[in-house]
Formats: sequence, structure tokens, C-alpha cells
Amino acid sequence: MAKSNNGNSIKNADTYEALRDQGASKEKAARIANAKANEDMSPSKKGGKASPYEEWTKYDLYERAQEIGIDGRSDMTKDELIEALRKH
Repeated sequence: MAKSNNGNSIKNADTYEALRDQGASKEKAARIANAKANEDMSPSKKGGKASPYEEWTKYDLYERAQEIGIDGRSDMTKDELIEALRKH
């Protein structure tokens, strides 16, 4: 089992590395890799049915950034909020 930098175990290292190579954040890659290793779950690369960030209002993007604790969000444009949310 691979270990991430914060000491948490990655249960499917191949999936984790493949997702990281494709640009997924460490957090997202770990979530998907560990879910794929769990027989009771069948995650896909794409998440739920939420609309693309480009269709969200700036206010909604700001609210989401606030929920997950993105610093500097109050000074960001809509495009910057989208980029920050995708990098998180």
C-alpha cells in the first residue's frame, strides 16, 4: 500500500498514480483510488450530476470556495474561482 504525504494509506496505488498523472489533485486521486479498492463502491472518474462550474454564478462559486476554505476567494474573478475550485 502506498502512503500519501500526510500519512494516509492509498489502497490502489496504480489508480492513484494514473489519476495524478492526468492532473487530479492528491485528495481527489486518493478518494477515487480508495473507493475503487472498496468492493462495495463503484466510483467513476466523473462525479455527480452537478453542472459545469462555467454555468454557476460567481456567487455560487464563491460560496463553494468558502465551504472548502479557499484563501483569497473574495478578490477572485469568476474564472479564478473556477480555477481554484478545480485545483483543490
